[in-house]
Amino acid sequence: MAVPKRKMSRSNTRSRRANWKAQAVNTVACDQCRSPKLPHTACGTCGTYKGRTVVEV
Repeated sequence: MAVPKRKMSRSNTRSRRANWKAQAVNTVACDQCRSPKLPHTACGTCGTYKGRTVVEV
């Protein structure tokens, strides 16, 4: 197991932790109704996926 030989400085620790941030959810427009939806999933508004109806809404 890797163990650091020296104590990491406060500025190095904080700059490393600064990159741990939440990202916004990536959405795409539905092909049928143009409402925002998650990529590679069926649309929650119209129930289509890749141009065909897969979920009855």
